[in-house]
Amino acid sequence: MSRIKSISEAAAAQGRKLLIPYLVAGDPDLAHSLGIMHELVKQGADIIEIGIPFSDPASDGPVIQRSVERALEGGTSLADTLKLVSQFREQDSQTGIVLMGYLNPIEIMGYGQFVAAATEAGIDGVLVVDMPPAESAELRQTLHEANLDTIYLVAPTTSAIRAKAITEVCSGYLYYVSLKGVTGAALTDHESVASSINELRQLTDLPIVIGFGIKDADSAAAMGGLSDGIIIGSALVERIADMSPGKVNEPDLVRSCEVIGAARAALDGLQEDKAAS
Repeated sequence: MSRIKSISEAAAAQGRKLLIPYLVAGDPDLAHSLGIMHELVKQGADIIEIGIPFSDPASDGPVIQRSVERALEGGTSLADTLKLVSQFREQDSQTGIVLMGYLNPIEIMGYGQFVAAATEAGIDGVLVVDMPPAESAELRQTLHEANLDTIYLVAPTTSAIRAKAITEVCSGYLYYVSLKGVTGAALTDHESVASSINELRQLTDLPIVIGFGIKDADSAAAMGGLSDGIIIGSALVERIADMSPGKVNEPDLVRSCEVIGAARAALDGLQEDKAAS
């Protein structure tokens, strides 16, 4: 059983919603990234998505694009990202870690070498934004043989046929993109999201988590009530942007992650409300 599946099953048994923050490795530097990861766990994260810096993050909005630019200016590579996870694993063997990024750096490294390095680092799953299911068989098989999950995105514009194809090869959790557009956009159409989640539940038993547009406790509670968990990216990355490279300032680090603590409290409030009803 993968670590992500174990985490998800434990959360489901407790009636607990998954909380998955996203940050870009190396923003503002790798030392800060490591400290942020540990603080995210303290704030209630179950799984952490680590963005691999890439020069053309086409699916990301301006907040994350600027974060990627800062990480690349600092020289952060895929190898550095894997080393970051290895350092995190020296103190934390429980939290799920998912690498999220684009195919180009993985192809340059080579699938076999990448999966071997990811396994050694302590990665649990991989989400390649620009790798459609029809073209993912080789990497997916290599990941599967190493007991690593391959996670996919489903968007509001995804056809029923394509959604079915995605759910048939996805493992770990299914990432539902809550709105059309790039990361950081506003989330307003809750009814459409609810309808789409219900349709996806007919196709898969995997946990369905919602990302894009979740910025605070209120939106976390709204989307958590429709799904098995939420992903918060831009709202966290925007706060990280206020931190400067260099010596890690602990109060600033904690402050940057408080949005995740607020989301955790909101999600746990859903659990309490359900128990009381």
